[in-house]
Amino acid sequence: MALFVNQNDQRTELQKKIAAELQAKVIDRSRLADRPDGVDDSQYIEGMKKTTNLAWAWAIIIIAILGIIVWLTVLSVTR
Repeated sequence: MALFVNQNDQRTELQKKIAAELQAKVIDRSRLADRPDGVDDSQYIEGMKKTTNLAWAWAIIIIAILGIIVWLTVLSVTR
């Protein structure tokens, strides 16, 4: 057999007010969670340029420079 408990809602006005405020905060947080970065508008992106088609070339140049630095370091240590 199950026991049924009758619970009357006997919250005070202060408790009701606090509960309403907490629910409002939860709703606000859930709205912020819908945006992956939390930004309201895209004004911050104004005036920025897109990446050019030569971005891969810059990446290769940087990797080559790092490779040369490592190679020269290894040569200087072995001598």
